[in-house]
Amino acid sequence: MIKGKDIIVMGIQAWDIEIGSNCKNIAVEFAKNNRVLYVNPPMDRVSQYRERQTQKIKKRVQIRKGLKDDLIQLNESMWNLYPKTLTESANFLNASWLFDKLNKINAKRFCTDVADAIERLGFKDYIIFNDSSMFLGQHIKEYLHPSFYVYYMRDYLTKNPYWRKNGVRLEPKLIQKADCVVNNSTLYTEYGKQFTEHSYMVGQGCDTSLFNDQLREIEIPTDLKDFEGPIIGYVGFLSSRRLSIEIIADVAKARPDWNIVLVGPEDDAFNTSELHEIDNIYFLGSRDASELPNYIKGFDIAINPQLINDATIGNYPRKIDEYLAMGKPTVASATKAMEYFAEHTYLGKTSEDYVELIERALKEDSSELQAKRKAFGLSHSWENNVNEIYNCILKVTKQSA
Repeated sequence: MIKGKDIIVMGIQAWDIEIGSNCKNIAVEFAKNNRVLYVNPPMDRVSQYRERQTQKIKKRVQIRKGLKDDLIQLNESMWNLYPKTLTESANFLNASWLFDKLNKINAKRFCTDVADAIERLGFKDYIIFNDSSMFLGQHIKEYLHPSFYVYYMRDYLTKNPYWRKNGVRLEPKLIQKADCVVNNSTLYTEYGKQFTEHSYMVGQGCDTSLFNDQLREIEIPTDLKDFEGPIIGYVGFLSSRRLSIEIIADVAKARPDWNIVLVGPEDDAFNTSELHEIDNIYFLGSRDASELPNYIKGFDIAINPQLINDATIGNYPRKIDEYLAMGKPTVASATKAMEYFAEHTYLGKTSEDYVELIERALKEDSSELQAKRKAFGLSHSWENNVNEIYNCILKVTKQSA
């Protein structure tokens, strides 16, 4: 464990982001034993114009004008910086040399804001934890001189068109500059090892207390109690970019005696799909995050029917930890990231695989297997995840001494 240090957390997600964020969870855990400065990404010129009517941009414009404080104390040991810098939107440029030049100017301006906050807070000998900011992050060591620089990979960003344009070229350079790279997927770990010996798998955290029925009473919701036959369930956003509509439909058609229950909001493709015409598929809509454990408890089998593509192959599926923490037999797509869960899940690729594996999981389930799943899922707390990150930092520091 690392205690009594100053840690600067920066990346591509702001503190006031409306969705969950690994980076925020990690920062909160850091702050339990260290002082932490969480740095929002700076506002860029294009976003300032395109999103000018949003409260997010209005707030940042007020901060730039000095009408609101840029440095907010979140708790006794944690602060959030809204950089006043307005960065130039350069990713549309086709000339790599010109992008690099503007990117360095952006990074210098951004780091000037961060350095000012560092001075105000009196941070010394600080660690910088960079969550996937591969462009501005190129010049962090050069301008801020951290005692240790960590690059965190948790998504295959270079498969996204925006990041791919310059990221394929620049991310390897950043990995080489970092003192170590920590990853939540074996795929990213192997990718990082192409450019540094210090690329480590640290797994993923989740709020395990929410899914621990030993700590809180979790009751099956009333809208699951009247089903006859096994409930095969999924919780989460129903995204056609990540989930297979075909597999869900095929499983439902193959076994009409099963109830396929989907809990979560739908994208347009799901909303207009044939799934709504199949009698044993039930869409329950969005539920508050606090209610999800109740629904998972009501499932006989939990599923994650992902497509296997660039968007999913390396991504750590947090919902698998949630399923396992509640002891549920889990059938999922055999992505590279799921190798980490292979001992405790049933992995397949085709609709036929899913039908066969769900049948097998229903037959094999036992209190012994449930206990093993729970122990594995509950071990993936944010505390344990951050301790793995600390261990990597300490290991590299010791080797470099």
